[in-house]
Amino acid sequence: MSVIETAPAFDLPGVDGRSHSLEEYTDAPVLVLVQSCNHCPYVLAWEGRIDALQREYADRGIRIVAINSNDAAAYPVDSFENMVEHAREAGYSFDYLYDESQEIARVLGSERTPEAFVFDADRRLVYHGAVDDNREEVEVTTHYLRDAIEAALAGETPPVADTPPVGCTVKWRS
Repeated sequence: MSVIETAPAFDLPGVDGRSHSLEEYTDAPVLVLVQSCNHCPYVLAWEGRIDALQREYADRGIRIVAINSNDAAAYPVDSFENMVEHAREAGYSFDYLYDESQEIARVLGSERTPEAFVFDADRRLVYHGAVDDNREEVEVTTHYLRDAIEAALAGETPPVADTPPVGCTVKWRS
């Protein structure tokens, strides 16, 4: 399991033009933070599935929040301005936040994009890792993130609590 045990406090700008903090999600029975970005082919492969989960579980109060911590100076496609455009084009139903300082990625211990962190109602980490077991949606056999959300909603432990995240590395500042 990741080194973090509880959801980190944050106050980050979102692509919707507002600032978002951990307190905003207090009423959510499950909070999912996803380390993300605009350019990684793994993120692009999984972003539709992540969005579908937010849409499917929205009426049950879960909140998925994507966070981009990549170094935009080295990867301009991951700039805040490009995040706004990417989220608009993709039609995201979840919040997409910019961690320019990379502080949240460091606190989470993020390594990859995408990398999911599922927190229960008490904001304890109950799952960390991959969205599911295959980049190719038609070949998925195990839905780690969905299973973790279902377990957390039921107040149970997910059948799998930790998997290796699969994707591009977080692009750290030198």
